[in-house]
Amino acid sequence: MFASNTFYFSLTRKYTALFGTLFNDIYITRTDPDNQQTALVRVPITYGPKEKMLARTQQDPEIDRPSATLPLPSISFEFNGLAYDAARKTQTTQRTSYVNADKDKKSYQYVPVPYDLSFTLYVYAKNTEDANKIIEQIIPFFTPNFTVSTNIIPELGEKKDIITVLNSIRPEEIYEGDFKSRQMITWTLDFTMHGYYYGPIVSSKVIKFVNAQFYTPTVENLADAVGNTDPLALVTVQPGLLANGSPTSNAAASVAVSEIDVTDDFG
Repeated sequence: MFASNTFYFSLTRKYTALFGTLFNDIYITRTDPDNQQTALVRVPITYGPKEKMLARTQQDPEIDRPSATLPLPSISFEFNGLAYDAARKTQTTQRTSYVNADKDKKSYQYVPVPYDLSFTLYVYAKNTEDANKIIEQIIPFFTPNFTVSTNIIPELGEKKDIITVLNSIRPEEIYEGDFKSRQMITWTLDFTMHGYYYGPIVSSKVIKFVNAQFYTPTVENLADAVGNTDPLALVTVQPGLLANGSPTSNAAASVAVSEIDVTDDFG
């Protein structure tokens, strides 16, 4: 109904991976009483909702076993949904063209449709200081926007600026048991990613010559002149390319049309 050929660009998966990549290189330091660094800890990140991560923590509340299911500090994130963004909509009939492997054809794709992707990031730590160290390595980069230039569809060869907005930050202390036994510190950060979804890529042949006939209107209705009068002139527009690669208007001096590629400047 919508397209004669199947297409799929894995855009939701790519946007999700792009979001996770923003936070996959965070480290915190540990120091001794003399303020000397004793350890450099990389904060692991995984995909999963908060409830699932908390369930993994409750399997080992003290996080003391070497095989603990969720090491702390840690980060997780989840994709929450899509929403159409009318404010970023452009003219629907606009399209982007590019050259494909066939020198006699060009491919094009209509402008993408803007959608906002909602993500939530969770930061887990056993103490406030570790949580603060992680948060302070994230929020300075969001003002509240952070932009990444990415080639979201390699076939197009077009880089797109993907903007991620930090909407809100909420700290929380999770208790298990009585009030004095604090189990974990969590921070919840809500983001919106301004993404785009693309339609199918369509290929069509390149027009390399045009024949146009001009008619002399001799009847009352101008539209009836076409086909009912003798042609006044016949104009053939044809690309020209000399052997040295220069464009020419002399079709007789041009190389064969079959030898002219889409990327050539044939005037």
